[in-house]
Amino acid sequence: MILGRPDPLRVEFHLLDRQIVDVDGHPVGKVDDVELTRDDDGTYRVTALLTGQYVLGRRVGGLLGRVLCWLGARLGGGRVEPVRIGFEHVQRVSSDVTLSLRAEVLAEQPLERWLRDKFIARIPGSGHAGG
Repeated sequence: MILGRPDPLRVEFHLLDRQIVDVDGHPVGKVDDVELTRDDDGTYRVTALLTGQYVLGRRVGGLLGRVLCWLGARLGGGRVEPVRIGFEHVQRVSSDVTLSLRAEVLAEQPLERWLRDKFIARIPGSGHAGG
């Protein structure tokens, strides 16, 4: 293992669908897809983690995937770009993916914001969650 990352790193096994947590252990989202870059020697390397409803919808495909894409775009005011987290910010890959930065510096997902504002906030005591 090199720098807290499995060697070799298998995208489908070590990254996809893993929980992403910030440096303080707060959940950020899940790895819905990855961005790969081809090096001059023909090998591929992971350059970013991608998370968000639109990315997940494209990966899932079919009717459910189209609904996720539509919902992500609708709640995001037409925005369909994923949250892109540069792989250089990945501190450790284990049962989750730990980042070297805080969640506040990342863009908030529209669906997560909507769920928090419309549902979670209405649950008695939810304002004290995690504390």
